[in-house]
Amino acid sequence: MGLFKKKNKKDKVENVGGLEDFMTLIRIYMQSEIAGNMGITNINMLPDLATFKRGLKIKTKGNKLGVAEKAQCKKMLAQMYGISESFFKELDTCIRKNCRNVNMLQPFMYQFQGFSSDLMMQVGTILKWRFRVPKFLKNALHTMTQDAVHKIMTVNSWKDEASYKTVFNIRQYQQQLGLSEEWMTEYAFNMICLAKKEPRNKENLEAAREMLKNRG
Repeated sequence: MGLFKKKNKKDKVENVGGLEDFMTLIRIYMQSEIAGNMGITNINMLPDLATFKRGLKIKTKGNKLGVAEKAQCKKMLAQMYGISESFFKELDTCIRKNCRNVNMLQPFMYQFQGFSSDLMMQVGTILKWRFRVPKFLKNALHTMTQDAVHKIMTVNSWKDEASYKTVFNIRQYQQQLGLSEEWMTEYAFNMICLAKKEPRNKENLEAAREMLKNRG
């Protein structure tokens, strides 16, 4: 996938399909859905989508920006990361609910960015070292992630003030976005698995959080 190839000084491809690619594809998918819903024709309003469309030379379908791009991005997310159909359906509903006109575009994207950042930080805080479990214990890691998300959404007593504030923010975001615990689990689980594959100096969820903060 040429659009996402990263090369080191020796021109060897590395980290293709990694954490940053995943986050980029999620943003492209969202921007494609937004473009299709709003009838946006100025592609420069959606920079990730513009890069994706031009890089893969995707032809506009039915004179409507976003349709063909969304289909291609969805296919890639499903093939590369195993993203489920229910994940896409929930995200579509979330976008249609919270981004109904151009004026809502940037606030929505920042809101989703904040939600993602806080969710990953708190899941990482709860799991601590456990997200480093070996690949063959992937099912166990998924269960741990599911339990962490459920704890975020149900437990009201936290040992430290930082966790309390982060959990409060996540619940506020979740209420507005309308994304389920199942969606949050699938999203966080994929992020954790991909963070585990990064070089050692990036193999932690703080790195994932920083990437999310800088994508805007």
